[in-house]
Amino acid sequence: MFKKILIANRSEIAVRIIRACHEMNIEAVAVYSDVDRNALYVRMADEAYYLGHPQPAESYLNMDRIVAIAQESAADAIHPGYGFLAENMEFAKKIVDAGIAFIGPSPQSVQAMGDKISARRLAKKAGVTIVPGTIDPVPDVQHAKRTAKDIGYPIMLKAVNGGGGKGMRLIEKEADMESSFERAASEALSAFGDGSLYIEKLIRNPRHIEFQILGDTHGTVIHLNERECSIQRKHQKLIEESPSPVMTPEKRANVGAMAVSAAQAAGYYNAGTIEFIMDADGELYFMEMNTRLQVEHPVTELVTGIDIVKEQIRIADGQRLGYTQSDVRLNGSAMECRIVAEDPLIGFAPTPGKIVYLREPQGSGVRVDSGVYEGFEVPGYYDSLIAKLQTYGRDRQETIGRMLRALNEYRIAGVSTAIPLYQWILRHQRFIDGDINTGFLEQEMDGFTKDSSQLWMLAAIAAGISSLHNGHTQEQGSRAPEVSKWKTAGRINSLR
Repeated sequence: MFKKILIANRSEIAVRIIRACHEMNIEAVAVYSDVDRNALYVRMADEAYYLGHPQPAESYLNMDRIVAIAQESAADAIHPGYGFLAENMEFAKKIVDAGIAFIGPSPQSVQAMGDKISARRLAKKAGVTIVPGTIDPVPDVQHAKRTAKDIGYPIMLKAVNGGGGKGMRLIEKEADMESSFERAASEALSAFGDGSLYIEKLIRNPRHIEFQILGDTHGTVIHLNERECSIQRKHQKLIEESPSPVMTPEKRANVGAMAVSAAQAAGYYNAGTIEFIMDADGELYFMEMNTRLQVEHPVTELVTGIDIVKEQIRIADGQRLGYTQSDVRLNGSAMECRIVAEDPLIGFAPTPGKIVYLREPQGSGVRVDSGVYEGFEVPGYYDSLIAKLQTYGRDRQETIGRMLRALNEYRIAGVSTAIPLYQWILRHQRFIDGDINTGFLEQEMDGFTKDSSQLWMLAAIAAGISSLHNGHTQEQGSRAPEVSKWKTAGRINSLR
């Protein structure tokens, strides 16, 4: 077994991997930029090395520097987490060429399935239904116009090496193609170092359902059931759950088998995710494969009892999976809310800043994967995800109830978060009924904005009354009692 692992990432996912390492008696090496010098994961690691300036290109995207630190620290392996270099074939190859184990798939699989075009080709060859569209990159905007006309509008432009909603554009008509093509290509180039795009037919308001894959280096590939990820904003997932409210045992077995076939077609091992979209008729189409650990992996861990990060480490060490497909069980229900430093009332604008107060929820069926602490300065250079809140229950109803209770307990001051939005969504009748799709927020957001405005109006009235009362007390010659902001916050929270 490995003795020392370098984590080529930051924040909550670095904390998650460090914990897995320590439970396996493996030393963890952290790397950090200037603004992460005092981050939680740096404090938890056994060793920490400086990477560079805050800009990702000078720190967490600096492949040569990361590999050099791994060699300097005598790390046996590198875990890339997700984001940054996690799906970069060149990075995986540099690691392997340096004689260090890469905790992920082979560079060839990263290239085959990380490239969305190649993944579509492999899936189609394996007999998996794909979304109608191109199986080659679109060379220029004129070619894109001709292809879109043949497929029929509306269409989606997508980055060949994309993910997280970056390099994606919805195009309703030809007149929008030129400007959208240029912006998508520029965004893809900036985010992934490759501006190549492909086209898919738009399936309006689908459900987003994905299957977790695990494969070892001895040829065994299994799936760990599905996750429903339909609550999104601009293709960025916000709430994930397992099982999906619409998945039957028969469909789970059939689609799971397709997911395994797609992974096998790429000679895939380690953890990965096969992503599907479901149309209004319940038909599922292969969309892409993520050749890395997913943000929402804890949801699957809670309902299967399988520690995916530990399995990744064992697989990279050459060990066999200790179970077969028939051994995988789906027990209960789990859900995750991404705690992002964004304000949903002002267009989800990032809200970096110092966390001046933090109280994370606890109790039965609650898990928090956090990368911050009270007093930490949330930087504005990276993704806004600061923590992930998961709950587990015997069924979906209990899971939702626990999530609402946990969200109500969550207290963060200094940065705005999407917690009020999640509280509103989980009480929405459509969500309770499982009647969701990727257009849910777009369809229902006005209701949240209206409800939130009413809540803040009530809060303002309460503050005004308090102010008048304090002033009257002071006129009587006595000192006014200080009103706790946390009590006020609690009252506002209880109204939601």
